[in-house]
Amino acid sequence: MSEDSAQGGLQSLDAALSLLARLGRAPGPQALTDLARAEGIPASKAHRYLASFVHAGLVRQAGRSGKYDLGPGAMELGLAALARLDFVNRTADRLPDLVAETGLTALLCVWSEAGPVVVRWERSARYMVTALGLGSTLPLLNSATGRVFLAYTPEPLTEALLVRERGGGAVGLREATRAAGYASVTGDLIPGLAAIAAPVLDWQGQAQASVTLIGTDPALVMPEAGAIEKLIRFCRDLSAPER
Repeated sequence: MSEDSAQGGLQSLDAALSLLARLGRAPGPQALTDLARAEGIPASKAHRYLASFVHAGLVRQAGRSGKYDLGPGAMELGLAALARLDFVNRTADRLPDLVAETGLTALLCVWSEAGPVVVRWERSARYMVTALGLGSTLPLLNSATGRVFLAYTPEPLTEALLVRERGGGAVGLREATRAAGYASVTGDLIPGLAAIAAPVLDWQGQAQASVTLIGTDPALVMPEAGAIEKLIRFCRDLSAPER
């Protein structure tokens, strides 16, 4: 049995797709020699792979430079993948599972020009009175949800809101949230409520949504309570695969 068959694939195809993936990660058009060197393969072999991709429309050569870039076929595949991986809708569909697993009320929030906004509210069986509801906009600094978006949203999009909130200490919050993979608050926004939030990330590592668990027990924010681990796992499963 050949090595290709034993591994359940074709080595030449794997190498070609690896080359295509590297081109996709590049910041712009790439020279043949640079791509071949980065992949550790002869330039002649890289040229054959790229010629096949050009023929399929997945790659194109850019102008006089002869550099290679992604083609219209790659764009079509990307758009099709995006359509099938709708982060917000998929997360909303599974929110009841998280509530059942944790026994906590869950919020699904997305980014808007006014800041994070609640687009889905899934209540647990535990009675809780709060002014939060669908359409509520949350602050960046004093809410777990806001801190998640602060950490995983491009800074130019959050600058104006930080000025409005007089956002001192934003850098420290951003770094702490990224290091932990989640954010938590206890009574910062609403007295008597504790919250933990984690991001649903796209391929660029940016937050497409935030899932927040809220409850009245301050122990919610303690790692030993188990809710944090469950929330992080839930959001990781719904995020784009790490590249």
